Amino acid sequence: MTSPTPAMALSHLRVIDLTRVRAGPTCCRLFADFGADVIQVAATDGADPNSSVTGNRLGSDSQNLHRNKRSIALNLKTPDGLKILMGLVKTADVVVENFRPDVKDRLGFSYEQLAAVNPRIILASISGFGQTGPYAKRAGFDQIAQGMGGLMSVTGEVGGGPMRAGIAVADSSAGNYAAIGILVALAERERSGKGQWVQTSLLQAMIAMTDFQAASYLVEGRVPQTAGNDHPVTTPMGVLPTADGHINIGVGGEGQWASFCKAIARPDLQADPRYCAQERRYHNRAELMGELATIFRTRNSAEWTEVLTAANVPVGPIYSMDQVFGDAQVEHVGIAAPLSHSELGDIHLVGSPLTLSRTPPSVRTEAPRPGEHTMAILKDLGIADGEIESMQAAGAI
Repeated sequence: MTSPTPAMALSHLRVIDLTRVRAGPTCCRLFADFGADVIQVAATDGADPNSSVTGNRLGSDSQNLHRNKRSIALNLKTPDGLKILMGLVKTADVVVENFRPDVKDRLGFSYEQLAAVNPRIILASISGFGQTGPYAKRAGFDQIAQGMGGLMSVTGEVGGGPMRAGIAVADSSAGNYAAIGILVALAERERSGKGQWVQTSLLQAMIAMTDFQAASYLVEGRVPQTAGNDHPVTTPMGVLPTADGHINIGVGGEGQWASFCKAIARPDLQADPRYCAQERRYHNRAELMGELATIFRTRNSAEWTEVLTAANVPVGPIYSMDQVFGDAQVEHVGIAAPLSHSELGDIHLVGSPLTLSRTPPSVRTEAPRPGEHTMAILKDLGIADGEIESMQAAGAI
């Protein structure tokens, strides 16, 4: 098996990436960043009418999602294309797909069919709503899952109507949950020697991400509402205006409340019967945040950040994306990963948020051109030149 980075944590694994859009590529990227041989299966020209959803190959999104991978172009609707896929499955540890649930059955690579070729294979399926059930065949997108999973009902200003989160939280979390499931299955395979089918969906991932809001309904029967920029429980925790912008503050308990009042030179607030306990602060939140807004407008964000940090009160600026990557701590953790690109020149991608002391992840290679490694991969499988020519003539590759 070809292993591009033998010293890396997952260099012993081969992952077949049958995914599109974001959730699936996010899952596979994690394995690629840790050195797995991730083979992205792209569609041959004209074989997939929805291939445009993957975006411009040289665009920032595609480069970020598909770095560190290799690519083979197959028409899975042809017998030879499916034959090549099954040949890859024999050599692989993991297959990841995010087609609608019926597609893999129709094309011939269901879990049962993959396991017949390789009993150790782990299939990870990411769908919109689940592999079975009344919505199984529906198309699923991030914003649809945000709405159905409850996130939009608790996001936005009070009384302002539902609001989507500004990031693809359902897609990204589903991809990360799928990766966790694969890693669990790989660990279990060490004991049993058998693969299994890992499943998640945008809907399930979104509900899981709502976490304590979902639990408050399930356990207490309480339906959470929007709270704007305020924390739904703890007060004061939220956004305050300053002389030159806004900052976030977080006062998590009575000790921090005392430190906060002292730091802003308002010890009277601590003793005020409206604010002397968390429950009272929550009940009188609008009044308290109004008073604090008046106080915080007297200094700029940097000054307040310095004052509260010195008092061990959680505080932070609210950055635009250019300010994010100009921050000293962001520069220190190195999450803007440099890459020398053959066409784009020197660029940076979003690096892994994980740090491992011995076997760290890395950004090593640019996103491949669709089918860039087709010939090398076919020869690696032992397919002769004459057979490759026949497959080309049949439109399978």
